[in-house]
Amino acid sequence: MCPVKLALIGAGDRGFAYGKYALDHPDEVSFVAVADPIAVRRGQFAALHDIPSTHRFVSWEDLLTRPPLADAVIVATPDHLHVAPAVAALRRGYHVLLEKPMATNLPDCVTLVHEAESSGHMLQVCHVLRYSDFFNQVYQIIQAGRLGEIVTLEHRENVVYWHMAHSFVRGNWRRADESSPMILAKCCHDLDLMYWMMGEPFVRLSSVGSLLHFRPEAAPRPDLPERCTDGCPIEAECPFSAPAIYLERRPWRSLAVGVTDVPYYDFSVERAWPASVLAHGDLRPEVLRRALEEGPYGRCVYHCDNDVVDHQVVAMQSASGRSATLIMHGHSHLEGRTLRIDGTRGTLEARFTHMLNTIEVHDHLTGRTEVVHPLGAHVVHGGGDAGLMAAFVRAVREGTQLPLTDARSALESHLLAFAAEQARLEGIVIDLQAYRAAAMARELS
Repeated sequence: MCPVKLALIGAGDRGFAYGKYALDHPDEVSFVAVADPIAVRRGQFAALHDIPSTHRFVSWEDLLTRPPLADAVIVATPDHLHVAPAVAALRRGYHVLLEKPMATNLPDCVTLVHEAESSGHMLQVCHVLRYSDFFNQVYQIIQAGRLGEIVTLEHRENVVYWHMAHSFVRGNWRRADESSPMILAKCCHDLDLMYWMMGEPFVRLSSVGSLLHFRPEAAPRPDLPERCTDGCPIEAECPFSAPAIYLERRPWRSLAVGVTDVPYYDFSVERAWPASVLAHGDLRPEVLRRALEEGPYGRCVYHCDNDVVDHQVVAMQSASGRSATLIMHGHSHLEGRTLRIDGTRGTLEARFTHMLNTIEVHDHLTGRTEVVHPLGAHVVHGGGDAGLMAAFVRAVREGTQLPLTDARSALESHLLAFAAEQARLEGIVIDLQAYRAAAMARELS
């Protein structure tokens, strides 16, 4: 059986994450082409996968104007650059695996669904958490009826403080007009899971939130310089210090106390995130220091041009009257998601972090509690990246659709995110049935 052939468009960190599956499973899949405008990233990915120079492209247009080189394409470009290469690949006859979010506005998301269904080719969205053992076990517990009828679902996306500073204050997702609202960029995963677990659509939605801390008015004192490396008087005591995060590795040293075998927090591994973002994977201290002195990641968190929220709450009601709440914030001590589902026969409480995955099921009748430890602790996305890739490769080989993350089902989480942002900004309750119908009407117009 020949390996499935893939081409990668966008050799950033997510591209390398999906590429790892091919290195671990060369009998199943191989990358035969790569397109990225940054020569260093393009060269690094090509070298890892033995891609010849003739199949290394500066732009996705160079790749997709040629006769098909692969069975499928992975699009892992920046969020605002997803639509054009995905549409072009579908029209060229490729199956497509598309990094989330699908697009940065709702009309483009709807366009992608229409293009996929018109083309007859797969467009699968990287909602990787559906493929983690953790959320699969939660889903199976619900499906088995152990909680009875769900009454309320509470889901928290706890973004660790340094991740908030890295991605949503200094980094690529700091401004809604340049990327997307944080509720979409960070929580289309979570909204997708909530829709999946609830098992029916939501019909009403409201939302509140704001940018509370990462702004000039919240600075501890008025004389802070523009950069952490410009002699900041409080750098040594600031939890958001760029030298502490990227050079001293302070957050990971504190987490690693008493813990062994935690590769996610080991900066010695190749392309260790988030430092890999600063200089295209070059982790030499002098290179990282120069990046902090010259690039965006060395800026003081109180002097950036960010405008996305650092906390937001979304409240929803399902078609049958059940309630669900999503809380997202960027001030957690530990990265992870926490979950509570209360039903008529039991309660589920769960924690999904990089250190420990646990699910507790409390039975109302017996009073007993079962504790489950799903696979995937210490692995990014709880093993969902590998699970998604395995399913996508199998679907391409067999010519079947993935049951969990096709384009139309993925659209629902994006629709909820855009509705949440509108509700937050306008202070309104949104009728999701009308909102959904309007979005689909645009598809037909």
